[in-house]
Amino acid sequence: MSEHGRIRLKVTEIFLSLQGEARDAGRPTSFVRLTGCPLRCTYCDTAYAFTGGRWMDLDEILANVAGHGVEPVCVTGGEPLAQRHCHALLRALCEAGHAVSLETSGALDLCGVDPRVAKVMDLKTPASGEMHRNRWENLSHLTPRDQVKFVICDRRDYLWAREVLTEHRLDRRCEVLFSPCWGRQDAGELAQWILDDRLPVRFQLQLHKLLWGEEPGR
Repeated sequence: MSEHGRIRLKVTEIFLSLQGEARDAGRPTSFVRLTGCPLRCTYCDTAYAFTGGRWMDLDEILANVAGHGVEPVCVTGGEPLAQRHCHALLRALCEAGHAVSLETSGALDLCGVDPRVAKVMDLKTPASGEMHRNRWENLSHLTPRDQVKFVICDRRDYLWAREVLTEHRLDRRCEVLFSPCWGRQDAGELAQWILDDRLPVRFQLQLHKLLWGEEPGR
């Protein structure tokens, strides 16, 4: 038995694709999608990861990722931190030499995340239906290598995100991303709001959806 013992995680899928969001958009990346999520956002596009999946040993996951032959790896969900061995997975991927990112809702405690991991944390907007789940103390765990993402569904979401950005001076902590909700917020309109207000944020589109639409696992 390896040094990882019998650490197991429930995995929905492991696949190779282009990173569709955040700082590494466009880079070939291995994705490890863990199963389960305590949130039910109105715009969720990975509801298939709420249940199902299969249990995999940590060594099996590492071998699958290594087989893709690329350095970047993104651990996502669902909500990956909902699984207690997620931290062990993140550490093991870092130790294997990968450039690791974590996509998280920010509803769970970030303090135990390996400092080598680049965190991409959502702050849930009013239209998400899960704004009350935002764990504001997580902001203190963000560093310049991390990113905060707002999924903007409408003008109300935009005004709320703008207020949070200003109140917490988020752009001084890390990079801030404003992303139009696919199918709900016009991208050009959001871009113009950002320009009108001269916001210190990065506008982003979901590259993978532009390329492959709603196809899972891409």
